[in-house]
Amino acid sequence: MAATRQTLARLHGARKRYGGTVALDGLDLELHAGQVTSLLGANGAGKSTAVGLLLGLLAADAGEVSLFGQPPRALAVRRHCGAMLQSAGIPERLKVRELLDLVRSGYPQPRSVADCVALAGLDGLLDRRYGRLSGGQQRRVQFALAICGRPKLLFLDEPTTGLDIDARQGLWAAVRELVAEGSAVLLTTHYLEEAEALSDRVAVIDRGRLVAEGSVGEIRARVSQRRIRCVSTLAADAVAQWPGVREALREGEALQIVAEPAEPVVRRLLDADAALHDLEIQRAGLADAYLALTRPALEEAA
Repeated sequence: MAATRQTLARLHGARKRYGGTVALDGLDLELHAGQVTSLLGANGAGKSTAVGLLLGLLAADAGEVSLFGQPPRALAVRRHCGAMLQSAGIPERLKVRELLDLVRSGYPQPRSVADCVALAGLDGLLDRRYGRLSGGQQRRVQFALAICGRPKLLFLDEPTTGLDIDARQGLWAAVRELVAEGSAVLLTTHYLEEAEALSDRVAVIDRGRLVAEGSVGEIRARVSQRRIRCVSTLAADAVAQWPGVREALREGEALQIVAEPAEPVVRRLLDADAALHDLEIQRAGLADAYLALTRPALEEAA
């Protein structure tokens, strides 16, 4: 049996309203040492509010918010946290080296500048002014500032927006290294393949409530949806009308089908096309599971 991981941050029954709008409605969430927890939800689901409560930027109307067993605004707590948010407000005239030195000075045992450069991919940027950098370069600097204090708890809010593929892969590698050192990471992202690649735990929220939580495998197992691929002459628009078929598309000779459950659809495919071949069946990915879990709420809102 796996050892219980230390809980570094906790929301318990957290509630937050903005006027007549309920942002969080009794949300429970825990962040554990040595794990990446992805917080998923549509725009307006409450992700940014949850992050704001944990960072002490917002106060809960009700419920409990604690980091390392203390209130999030305590100085001792803030010295063990790092954050990369969607808006940064960083002085544009300062050079990257100056920014790193400034932020590192607030931590008792910061990473060396060389380590920050290596982890964030800042080669050749130290003597550049922040305001002169491209959007992707600025995001890499923001990541370096978030990790330079060796945070035990790291908040990454849409961290790879604006990054190219190589920079995104580099950030993923850096996050894995931090987690291996024992840090807890809270990740919010619209890139579900990113959450699937990095997450130890996934929490799906909708309208301020937790609708699913578990490992990527456990979230996938919540739906019986499967992806079916085969080479067939059957018309995609006709197959799309079959019971259990959620989607059917043609890609060249291949027929791509999303079905729930898959077995009756596969039997009908084989009965309808004796020449069908190259049949493949895959279980739902995280993106499929996320859509299945949130679809009822989206349909209700529509």
